[in-house]
Amino acid sequence: MKTTIYLFFLIILSFTFSCNKHKKMESGRIDVIATIYFNPSQNLDDSKTILISKLNFKNDTIIEIVPDIDYPDRISNIYLIIDSTFSNLGNFETAKKTNFKKISNKLSLDNKFNGVVYTDLKVPNWGFRVHINDTVLFSKNYLRFQIRSDESFTRYYVAKTDTILPFAIYPKTAQFYKGRIERVDSYDRINDVFVTLQLFLRKDWDYEAKEIFEYNRFISNHVK
Repeated sequence: MKTTIYLFFLIILSFTFSCNKHKKMESGRIDVIATIYFNPSQNLDDSKTILISKLNFKNDTIIEIVPDIDYPDRISNIYLIIDSTFSNLGNFETAKKTNFKKISNKLSLDNKFNGVVYTDLKVPNWGFRVHINDTVLFSKNYLRFQIRSDESFTRYYVAKTDTILPFAIYPKTAQFYKGRIERVDSYDRINDVFVTLQLFLRKDWDYEAKEIFEYNRFISNHVK
């Protein structure tokens, strides 16, 4: 239960759109991973790493694979996300035979509360941000800024890039820094909970997403 509560407030992604000044990545996958430390001031071993979502994309079409929190090898949900709508494709056996063009049960992303939650929120307390030294993680350079209060502090890691994706963490903030936010560290001082949220970009789709995309490519090419 406590895991679900913290994830709900931390997984905040939004759609962003390409423009002439940027390169757009046509296909790939982003894994959204969180590590939660429930009592870090006393015991760093009380933690849980969760694969929250695997976002497979082809241009502006996304197939989101949501693993089971406790059994990540199992699939909890499969969603099709296009523009500002989503559809639940059911289990894999159903999803891999679903024609995107015939889906009618499209819902607004405002009503999506499982996997990655899409909102248009701004970085909280943006006016109180403080820039700190750049750092290197996984052989990549990051610009950093943080926001502190009596109750919490949050640190943001921005990768400088002109390549954009069909989604991002706080896209308006990322555009301000001419990059992409790929990691957010948050510490709740009151409840002594530390959360690291990270986005990992992959070149290849998941097996399940590839099957779904390939089926729809076949349908488009052979069924009139």
